[in-house]
Amino acid sequence: MKKPNSNISLQIYIVFAVLLFIVGLLIIGKASYMMLHPDEVDFWMDVSKIHQRDSVRVEATRGNILSADGHVMASSIPEYRLVLDYTVFDPEKERERVKTARKRVRVRGADGKMKTVLVPDDRMDSVFLACLDSICIGLHEILPERSVAEHKNHLMQGFNSTNTRRKRSWKVWHKTVDYVTYMRVKELPFFRIRRYRSGFYGEAVPSRQQPYGSLARNTIGVVREDSARGGIELGFDSLLRGKPGKSRYVKVLNRMVEQPIITPKDGDDLVSTIDIGIQDMAERHLKAELQKLNARIGVAIVMEVKTGDVKAMVNLSRAGDGNYYEMDNHAISHRCEPGSVFKTASMLVALDDGVVDTSYIVPTGKGVMRMNGGTMRDHNWHRGGYGSINFARALEVSSNIGISYVIEQFYGKEPERFVEGLYRVGIGEHLELPLPRYFKPNIRRPQRNAKGRIVGNWYGTTLPWMSIGYETMIAPINTVAFYNAIANDGCMVKPRFVKSIIHEDGSIEDFPVEVLRPSIARPETIKKMQVLLEHVVSQGLGKPAGSKLFKVAGKTGTAQVSQGKSGYKSGKVNYWLSFAGFFPADDPIYTCIVCIEKAGLPASGGGMSGKVFHQISEGVMARHMKLRLADSRDTSYVYTPIAMHGNSTAIDNVLGTLDLKADIANMPTVSDTIMPNLIGMGATDAIYTIEQVGAAVQVKGHGKVVAQQPHAGDHIDEHTHVVLTLN
Repeated sequence: MKKPNSNISLQIYIVFAVLLFIVGLLIIGKASYMMLHPDEVDFWMDVSKIHQRDSVRVEATRGNILSADGHVMASSIPEYRLVLDYTVFDPEKERERVKTARKRVRVRGADGKMKTVLVPDDRMDSVFLACLDSICIGLHEILPERSVAEHKNHLMQGFNSTNTRRKRSWKVWHKTVDYVTYMRVKELPFFRIRRYRSGFYGEAVPSRQQPYGSLARNTIGVVREDSARGGIELGFDSLLRGKPGKSRYVKVLNRMVEQPIITPKDGDDLVSTIDIGIQDMAERHLKAELQKLNARIGVAIVMEVKTGDVKAMVNLSRAGDGNYYEMDNHAISHRCEPGSVFKTASMLVALDDGVVDTSYIVPTGKGVMRMNGGTMRDHNWHRGGYGSINFARALEVSSNIGISYVIEQFYGKEPERFVEGLYRVGIGEHLELPLPRYFKPNIRRPQRNAKGRIVGNWYGTTLPWMSIGYETMIAPINTVAFYNAIANDGCMVKPRFVKSIIHEDGSIEDFPVEVLRPSIARPETIKKMQVLLEHVVSQGLGKPAGSKLFKVAGKTGTAQVSQGKSGYKSGKVNYWLSFAGFFPADDPIYTCIVCIEKAGLPASGGGMSGKVFHQISEGVMARHMKLRLADSRDTSYVYTPIAMHGNSTAIDNVLGTLDLKADIANMPTVSDTIMPNLIGMGATDAIYTIEQVGAAVQVKGHGKVVAQQPHAGDHIDEHTHVVLTLN
């Protein structure tokens, strides 16, 4: 027997090695082409996203933000971006695919028997062009902002585009749409074909909705592209966001089945302190006054005395179109010289230190006085001033000389003692609010050198002008917190914007009331100040803020706005008008501040901001008295609510929890063929009723159903499109 020829074996090995080397080079070359060529990179990145199923991130649902009275102020509702991937049926790729693509068709042969044959598949680009007119007519009916021709031009623009990236994600519509609209578009010709043949799909986009529009928008905040911006949304983002999960997909019977790996934890719901009724009322009254004055900025804050709960916070700015919108959170970020509302703090320091009493006589003269090189004037200097008045009257009539004279007399040689007193009474307190863009007060402190002389940016005029609200920078939220402490018998509480958390399991965690300073002054000093502030309204410049129905206490403020390096009188003078106070004065429940910035005269803190304060306080107290009246209802009275027709199971659960019985005799029976009467029903119950039939529902507006199409009694089935109008 012959042995194998070793030369032949060697040749085989060499040929095999050469072939392996060539194949390796081809693989490396192809891989390099795929990694470096832009079109190939884009294509395979898209393919990887489509087929990556091992570990898919599952986003958690962002928690809701509720008002204090239970209304939803911010909620996450998915919306959809309508996308068409033209590369799925790109003409060049389609030609190659059709050469080999076959589909099984049952046909009758020459012998008369049925058999299965393979025939070439249709080209999808041709199908798309054939259906284009029908698609555009349907799009115009669903999205009428574009005409049929405009829809057609837009789709053909994507079809003819040479940019591969744009062709892969061509937006059929420039805005996101709700689920109902997406499903209607998905039922159009061609679009109803499965995604990987037609290229059409809806890309889910998390959308944050605020049912009350711009109401309290700066307090609530916004979410854009899954990023929280401002307000409670950003301040409590870690609670609202939740934790994402992970899933994997397994192919079972030609379908991808999701198998959760880590279940997402939905975000917690937050109950804010905002009262929708008070917020709306405060915004309406403030906006009306801003429009009347053609003012630039308006701020209003309403706070509950005992808890510090912010029941309303309005931030309005004049836009280019002359209208007013919530554009900046001025209430917490607009630090400015507060003006005469600051005099209350100066007076409180002097009274608490015991350097002077309310009966101390101040020689204000004719309303003009030289102080350390500067000229101090009262608002009525051109009418002869106030002459000699006591310290209490100086606050009532907001005499600049009356306040600054006392502070200069008793603290002129020790200004740091006065500044320390300001921080002691809480006007300079760093509130450390959870909302972003809060700026703490800036109250300067005098600095002394080794020889004991005051150096730096402290001048002879600094102390007297600081005492009347200049030379300091304070946001409205700090001023209202200070006045709230006076109303609360000296106890300063931190402004609260969120009062409780509702966890995913239904448990509730309350945020406690946070006391910043148990007492900002001696009790007898606080009592004096409460009486003085009530006198400011009853017999001083604060009369426009008063009410005939209850007592009001507070202080007016009118300050010129500094123009930076140009000073206070560069061109037309701007004024910062304010009124801060609490009501009812004899048993305070609410504290409020109203601030307005306007250009030129007339400018009156009492007559303008005080007027809005008056309207807000009377509106708030009217609501408060109404609620107290409802609470005093006779407990023996048996209330039987009338339940609107809808989900009877849900109605039974709710009323059972409340231990109530309802009149549900008028509940309609739902037929598979007859349209029920939905007028007067809420959106949830109306949709539930229609879904029992299987029909598609489109909802327009908010509130209760006021119109329906088809009408009650009309024939319907699972193919019927029901339109409900709510108001």
